[in-house]
Amino acid sequence: MKTSRVSFAAALAAGTVLVLSGTAFAHVGVQPVGEATKGGYATLNFKVPNERDNASTTQLEVNFPVDQPLTSVMPQEIPGWTSNVEKTKLDKPLTVHGKQVNEVVTKVTWSGGKIEPGKFQQFPVSVGKLPENADQMVFKAIQTYDNNEIVRWIEETKEGAAEPQNPAPVLKLTAAKAAADHDDHDDHDGKSTEAAKDDKGHDEAAANASDTTARVLGVAGIVIGLGGVAFGVAARRRAS
Repeated sequence: MKTSRVSFAAALAAGTVLVLSGTAFAHVGVQPVGEATKGGYATLNFKVPNERDNASTTQLEVNFPVDQPLTSVMPQEIPGWTSNVEKTKLDKPLTVHGKQVNEVVTKVTWSGGKIEPGKFQQFPVSVGKLPENADQMVFKAIQTYDNNEIVRWIEETKEGAAEPQNPAPVLKLTAAKAAADHDDHDDHDGKSTEAAKDDKGHDEAAANASDTTARVLGVAGIVIGLGGVAFGVAARRRAS
């Protein structure tokens, strides 16, 4: 009986962990394809899992931060889904690639498709230019089910606090690789160093070759000189 109680308690604990884990990881999130570099362009995937067993997700609304305006937002076409991009005018125009931009994207809504229970869908978007003076971007999302249930993923996670029940998707930005030029410079220096070594090697080889040639010529001269002496001695003997 005691063993049965222990087994039941262990199974219950394991089941609770699985349920809590599933709930914790079944959030609407955003991840870049590669890196999301500050001041650059990136492709973002908004991942939407279906958290319900008796309903399907039929709409996703993603709100873009107004205080971090993006001048370019292009959703990728997804079979069965229709995307709608909403823009708003800026009080102060932005200059991008030498051109003034008077409006930015504030919302993208996908509808018409269906995410069934136990499945998820990714919604890719090409965006830019990403802010240069921020470490992250928060995208508040609203998920709608076919039973009219609405889940608002809009709560921002505060530093040092526990994750809220419905956290907003957060995109982490990476610093621009300014060290690339330094690496290239080091690479060039490395190549220059290697070239200098090669040149030194060639010079040493040339010097060695010249020294060898001089020695060969010296030996040859000695041999020829000895041959001349021998020829002279032989000639004198014939004359005698």
